[in-house]
Amino acid sequence: MDIPVSIARTVVLQFSSLPTPTTDCSGKTVIVTGANGGLGLETARHFVRLNAARVIMGCRNLEKAEAAKADIESTTGRPGVLDIWSIDLTSFDSVKDFCARAADLDRLDIVVENSGIAPYKPLYAEGYESQITVNVISTALMALKLLPVLRRTSTKYNVEPHLVIVSSDAHRFVTWPIMRQHDNFFEACRTDKMFHERYSISKLFEIFFVNELAQAMDRSGKSSVIVNTAHPGLCSSDLFHELPAFMTWILNGIMLLFSRTCEQGARNFVHAALLPNTHGAYISECKPAETSARTRDELGVKTQKQVYKELMEMLEKIEPGISANI
Repeated sequence: MDIPVSIARTVVLQFSSLPTPTTDCSGKTVIVTGANGGLGLETARHFVRLNAARVIMGCRNLEKAEAAKADIESTTGRPGVLDIWSIDLTSFDSVKDFCARAADLDRLDIVVENSGIAPYKPLYAEGYESQITVNVISTALMALKLLPVLRRTSTKYNVEPHLVIVSSDAHRFVTWPIMRQHDNFFEACRTDKMFHERYSISKLFEIFFVNELAQAMDRSGKSSVIVNTAHPGLCSSDLFHELPAFMTWILNGIMLLFSRTCEQGARNFVHAALLPNTHGAYISECKPAETSARTRDELGVKTQKQVYKELMEMLEKIEPGISANI
């Protein structure tokens, strides 16, 4: 599917009616990262509304997190459910510290990895352009670090935990000829090359990671956890808050015409976290959907395996032995 058709598809789907989640979450412990605002805040609000026993808000800005917590408690009338834990996905050590804390939880039923960035100019963290660090490497690191506690929960409570990585239909807008120009994709992401497509590339890499991870988990015989990706649609969030004024005006005009509210977009994440039989799936419009046709052709499959191989090699350097968690 070429880019113009993908854009048309995305616009049409913006007007879909999304079902409000109603599944009772009593007794469940949930982690939502990036929960201090936008989609993350609304995702946390949904889980509190659905009677989750504990919702952990993983946030970098703790002041905003406190305000978000107060807002959720006010609207749901459920104090004492939310906890705020510090995490900064630009730092691998911060991710490891967060996951070490989570490892001590008695149970962990749901993880929604919502944290993501889309800076206007190249920024760097841990040696890579920050979108790759935050959206891909740290996200994958967190996923693998949390698998043991998710599996332990499955065994102890006879439940099927879910780990959701927030992706996007932006993955459909990657220019594949650019992808063919590189033997090592992550090394290319140490530079400003392809920066204009870096957000879309990061979302594509997330899908590649989850596709391969789901298969690897199945092969391991330990796949008592569902991992999937979810697309919220175009939402009125602050993801692109760093854009220059003139671009912000243009974006605001588009948002006015086509965007969903963050509450509506968050419904996709909650459904992804609760639907059975969605291991390795891409959730859009609150149900499994196909990713770009390019992700499924010969070049896409070859690229997926190479990206996963590179990513796992990097993660082993960051956290030796982490592959054993799969």
